[in-house]
Parts: sequence; structure tokens; C-alpha cells
Amino acid sequence: MDQLPKRPANHVPLSPVEFLPRANAVYGDRASVIYGRVRFTWRQTYARCRRLASSLLSLGVRRGDVVSVLAPNVPAMYEMHFAVPMAGAVLNTINTRLDAAAVATILRHSKAKLFFVDYDFVRLAGDALRLLASAGANTHLPLVAVIDDLDAPTGVRLGELEYEGLVAHGDPNAELPQLADEWDAVTLNYTSGTTSAPKGVVYSHRGAYLSTTSLLLQWGVGTEPVYLWTLPMFHCNGWTFTWGMAARGGVNVCIRDARPADIYRAIARHRVTHMCCAPVIFSILLEGDGASKNLEAPVHVLTGGAPPPAALLERVERIGFRVTHAYGLTEATGPALACEWRDQWDRLPLPERARLKARQGVSVLSLADADVKNADTMESVPRDGKTVGEIVLRGSSVMKGYLNNPKANEEAFKGGWFLTGDVGVVHEDGYIEIKDRSKDVIISGGENICSKEVEEVLFRHPAVADAAVVAMPHPRWGETPCAFVVARGDAGGVTEDDVLVFCSNRMARFMVPKKVVVVGALPRNALGKVEKVKLREVARKLAPTVPAQKPKGKTTTSTTTGLGGRRDDQQVAHVMAVSRL
Repeated sequence: MDQLPKRPANHVPLSPVEFLPRANAVYGDRASVIYGRVRFTWRQTYARCRRLASSLLSLGVRRGDVVSVLAPNVPAMYEMHFAVPMAGAVLNTINTRLDAAAVATILRHSKAKLFFVDYDFVRLAGDALRLLASAGANTHLPLVAVIDDLDAPTGVRLGELEYEGLVAHGDPNAELPQLADEWDAVTLNYTSGTTSAPKGVVYSHRGAYLSTTSLLLQWGVGTEPVYLWTLPMFHCNGWTFTWGMAARGGVNVCIRDARPADIYRAIARHRVTHMCCAPVIFSILLEGDGASKNLEAPVHVLTGGAPPPAALLERVERIGFRVTHAYGLTEATGPALACEWRDQWDRLPLPERARLKARQGVSVLSLADADVKNADTMESVPRDGKTVGEIVLRGSSVMKGYLNNPKANEEAFKGGWFLTGDVGVVHEDGYIEIKDRSKDVIISGGENICSKEVEEVLFRHPAVADAAVVAMPHPRWGETPCAFVVARGDAGGVTEDDVLVFCSNRMARFMVPKKVVVVGALPRNALGKVEKVKLREVARKLAPTVPAQKPKGKTTTSTTTGLGGRRDDQQVAHVMAVSRL
């Protein structure tokens, strides 16, 4: 058997880019992209991507060069997931909610050769480029091309290059470089930086290909899906569904903003079957006009990020969204664990089904293994659903590593595993449940408190729309939970005493928050993650609430901030800033 060598006919480098020529050949006449009044077929998308790749080569882009893009979910953003690697380059999608300094940092660190900018972000890009230019004579400045609106061109420019012009002047029959090594980089994504400085995460063609096929299979995506882009494509390349829709001959319904009206309109108009989102989108959907009636047909939703509270899942399921929860991170090419559903769970009451869906589940197929280990001994924790440890991963969908950051790579990879920095437990059935970020665990008087468990209880309060729990200093216990809550608009407000009593009746005493702050909104980044770093800064300056001595049945005024609420304690005046974040 050793005499059977690899041949071009039986060994081809794996790459998600190869899904596009197949889509052209198999699904050529099917719709590929819909954006407002613009509609492309897979044959047109294939030709446009080849034209753009040709133009990139004519601009001097070569193998391994980084091409950055700052854009929302528009057709150009989708096409660049194929065109850029077709030219042998590496795609870097930039978070559109970053400030100019952060964008400049990414451009400098990635050494981007070309920078595509959506017309809506020209001012941000201009500011970032000026910061980059002021850094010194040795700083490399990328070429800049503007992406104008396909549906309603604006004429906005930043320099001479424009996206549609590059597509139009490219040669669809030009010879494009062939991928020689599937370990080559395909994309460069920067972490959100919610707990530390953002790092450049490099994906390989092989890892991206395996992640794409794995998620399609585990989520049960059949042929001809209609996929609504509510998840930013800049987030882990849309969890690889940018390439996945080409693999299944699906329709990409692109919308610039994830507003409730736009989402419900797109679902109804295009008969959307699938979408992905962070849990924060659920709250947006429940507040929209479409939430007043059930969907005409079920929409399958893959959600990730912080585990959505069971109460929130229950509410969105009642409307008609069929939710699958996954756990992932940028370094794992998106989802790493998925809650594979079991038929016997269908017989359980809806609240119990929602609770099970909030668990992260089992490893995706592109991983060789996932486990929860004691970070000191690297021994696996028992399957008791109680003993916490660090979630660790290994497999082909784990990143190549952090760009130009050997120290971070040494810290992240240990004993043949990638350390996620997340704390979890393993249940008896083998399903892994995330409990917290390791930095979010609250240690109170020697007891470990998982903020997620406290948040789960807060979300059950009928007047609470959103909630987050962080550690605050305590003179006796060292740390104690501090809760930030957002009141539901239709609930008539919420008070600190109400929340404290509610929690006291539903959890152990040491877990009950010692401070409840009502805010207008929680600070979130563009991925929908609560920025607990900011909340911890606020909580660090607060003092625990002293239980009021009051007649039974009466409540005291809550500590509120933001939308004109009353404040009885001067110590929380600075919390006003939170509601504006």
C-alpha cells in the first residue's frame, strides 16, 4: 500500500473556494444573491468573482498579500470571500463598529495591500488612513477602493478605484493562481477584544473547508436554502456560511442592517429558511412589529455567543423560530460545539426544551475532540454537570495561529490542545455546557459563582428585557455579583428591591446580587457580545446595597440610570455613561 502515491487525480488541496465553480456548474441558473432590487445567479456570481480576482492581480496583489474590507452584508462583501483567495491573497474582514484607531491598528498589523471600503464607512476609513499615515515614513499605506451601493449608487469615492469598475474591467477568462497547499491562509480575522487587545487569527483553506461542510451537515442544511444575512460576514467569515451557501446552491439575502422591520420583511418576501445571529438579535426580533404574530413557516436559526437565557429561547420559539445553539470563538473558525437535538426531547415541555437548547452540546465534526479539563493538571473533569474546568479543543478547524504573536500562540496551545479560556462542565450524556469566561467567574468568599447562572434567573423576571452580571468588590467576601438590568418597555419599569427579592427566592443566598443597577441598554460590541470589561469598570466603583429595613410589602426606589430614571445614591452617577454605550 505504501507504493500508492498521491496523484493530481486523487489528492486535491481542500478549499472552500472550490464550492463556487461547482455552484456555477450545478446551480448556474439559480439565484445566488439578492440585495434590494439586485439579483444575481450563481453563474453571474462566479463570473463576477473571477473578474474581480483578475483585477486584483493586475493591481499587484500576490500570494499571501492581505486584502482588507470594511463593509456591511452587501454583495461585494460576499463576493470577496471567493475573489480574494482566487487571486491567492488573504481576506481580512474588519468589524464595521470599530473606531478609526482600531481600524488603523488592523491595517498596520495586517500590512494590508488593498483596502475596500463601503460608501457608508468612507469617513471612518479616511480617519483610519490619516492615523496610519501619521505613524511614520516607514508605514505602508494600502490602495483604497470604494464599494458603492449596487441598488442605489451614491457616487461617494475615496481615491480613484471603485469596486464595480474593478469587476467590469476584470477578465473572467484570466488564468488564476492554483492553490498548492491547503495549509495556506485563506482569511485573517481579528478577535473582538472584549477581554484583551484584539489578535489576528489566521484560518487555513483546509480548516475553512472542513468547518463549512461540518456545519452544513450538523445543522441539517439541505439544497436550495434561503439564507438571511443577519450575522455580520466580518464575524468569522459569517461562521463559514459565506462558502456554505455556494456548497448548497442557496440564496444569500443581504441586508445592510439587522433592523426588525428589515428582517421580518425579508423573511416574508423571500421565504427565508435559515439565518444565524447572536442572542441579542432575539431581543430585537421580540421588540419588532412582526413579533405580534407567528411566522408563516419556521425559520431555522443558529445562534452563538453567550448562552441565550432559556426564557428568551422559549419566547422566540413560540413565534416560529427554530433555534439551535452553538458555542464557538474566532480561533475555532466559528462554532465549535453544537447542541445536537434528540428526538425524545421533543416530548418535553417548551421551557425544558429551551433549557436544553441553551446547552452548547457536542463537538462539531471538523474537530477531533473537545473536552473540559482542569487547567493546572490537564485532567478531564468528571461528567457530573457540576465540576467546572476549561473548555479545550483540538482539530482541523482550530486556527493556524495568531499573526505575528508567538507569545499568544504559546499560551493558547498546550499539551496538544487549544485552550479557549472558557469555563464549562460536562453532563452525564457527554454534552458540554459553557458556564462563563474564565475572567467572568466571580469568587465570593471562596465560592465560585458563574455569572451565566445568575443571568438565567434575571431573565425569568417578567419586567427584565436584558441582563448582565459581573463581579464587584465586597468588604467581607472579596467579590460579589453586581447585576445590570434593562427593563422591558411594556412592563412599567423594574426596581432594585423587586429584582433582589426575585433572586432571593430562586437561588442560593451567596449567589444573589448585592447590587442591581437599571440601565437604558447594556454595552455591546458589533458581534452582540456584552462588553463586561466596561461593566466591571462601573461595578468597581459601586458599593453593595444595604438591605432596607422596611415594612413587609413595600419597596424602595431602585437605582436607575439612563432614560431619566431616579438616582438615590450618588455613587452610581457615573453609571449614566453605560446607557449611552
